[in-house]
Amino acid sequence: MSRNSGSKAPSQRMLRVGELVRHALADVLQRGEVMDPVLETHVITVPEVRMTPDLKLATAYVMPLGGKDSDKVLKALEANRKQLRMMVVKRLELKSAPDLRFRIDDSFDRGAHIDELLRSPEVARDLAGDDDGDGETQR
Repeated sequence: MSRNSGSKAPSQRMLRVGELVRHALADVLQRGEVMDPVLETHVITVPEVRMTPDLKLATAYVMPLGGKDSDKVLKALEANRKQLRMMVVKRLELKSAPDLRFRIDDSFDRGAHIDELLRSPEVARDLAGDDDGDGETQR
């Protein structure tokens, strides 16, 4: 299931603001500006930030390096949400500050699962049986 399921495609403005928030948040986390023992000891990537259409809520998908301590990192981000919001807003020129929400980015896990499925013997057999490319198996 995709993060976008059941909704229409994001507008250019949503994408642009989401990318600005992503860069600002990644910068704050990279520089270690939040004084939190968990955040200070983990490298956290921010692969994506999705904005609501009204730009009032930013959902940041995050992943600690190696996927270690995901729950602890998520709790630390939530505990420092207000401070992170203010630091992000300081870097951006927005009319209002979006509220931040954090989620663990599972896209790499989902991609690995799809790769695993595509390598399965059943799928390989099905693909090998479709030699002429018209979608029908040759007998």
